[in-house]
Amino acid sequence: MRRIQMHVWVSGAVQGVSYRAMTRKEALRVSVLGWVRNLEDGRVEAVFHGPEAAVHHMVRWCHRGPMHASVTDVTAEPMALEAFGGFDVR
Repeated sequence: MRRIQMHVWVSGAVQGVSYRAMTRKEALRVSVLGWVRNLEDGRVEAVFHGPEAAVHHMVRWCHRGPMHASVTDVTAEPMALEAFGGFDVR
């Protein structure tokens, strides 16, 4: 099973709508490691590490996010693999 890592930025109304908490919940559900955080410019940033299919699932999930989010754009870039011990909200 091939492991990959993606760096993701999500734009729109994505802060104050439980986006980070729900991202963590979904990542843990599909066994993806990494982290998620709010940025000062209103976007959410995340890194997903895990099996290729699960990481791609998380990127697709970011396009819709939790119920009250309104996502306008998602940018995802592959990155070098790092070691993570879980999935953190920063």
